[in-house]
Amino acid sequence: MKSQHKYQYLVVFLTLTVIGFSRLSSVHALELTLEPPGDREFVRDLAGMIDEPTKKQIQEICDKLLTDKATPIIVVTIDSMAKYGGADMRIETFATILFNQWQIGHAKLNDQDWNTGILLLVSKDDRKARIELGAGWGREDDAKCREIMDDYIIPHFKQGQFSQGILAGVEALDKMARKLAMPAKPQSAWSYVIIAVVIGLAIFTIVSLIRRGSSGWAWLFWGVIFAVIGTILYQMLTNRGGGGGGFSGGSFGGGFSGGGGATGSW
Repeated sequence: MKSQHKYQYLVVFLTLTVIGFSRLSSVHALELTLEPPGDREFVRDLAGMIDEPTKKQIQEICDKLLTDKATPIIVVTIDSMAKYGGADMRIETFATILFNQWQIGHAKLNDQDWNTGILLLVSKDDRKARIELGAGWGREDDAKCREIMDDYIIPHFKQGQFSQGILAGVEALDKMARKLAMPAKPQSAWSYVIIAVVIGLAIFTIVSLIRRGSSGWAWLFWGVIFAVIGTILYQMLTNRGGGGGGFSGGSFGGGFSGGGGATGSW
């Protein structure tokens, strides 16, 4: 009797194992019906969400980044995931499959592990967007992607400003890839506070100069301010990268997803 139960358990175990392998194989075999853009085309706007002037701006930003940092940003808009073989699929899964299928970025560069490709995917009817990162990015970059998605892309999407949102996302991803500070966020109530502070500083400076002339605190204060600004500008200039013509290759070279990034919905 015990041997019969053991036999039944073995049959169940083998059946579940076969099913598991079968499902895993079907996922790896799955291919989305999407053709990639050209090596330096960067944008596939299949959902018609980007106007031509904005598309040109995105092309210029992405082309320069690829030349300077060998890091491609690929922007894809689709009507729905179901239309391209992703019915009932999470956008994270869809983006990972698409990234690997297209082999975005370069797995190695000059015998070094590279894999810094970036995919920005927008599914219009599903009302979802995804930033998918290559395996060369670290987990700390997921937080930056979350900031970009929440503060730069989705606010525009909620207002129906798709071109502006995608451009803002690309500009922020460009800064992230160059390890620079993020571009200015859309103005909020805090902008009025900043204006008030600036006005207050201007009044302080004028009063200090009138009362004490060149011996007042205003000169010392502004000396410190300009020293800080000078330091920031110097760091920005030194981080731009040198000459030498830059990277001349394309956007696709065996890159694969590391599973990192961020998802948003509107």
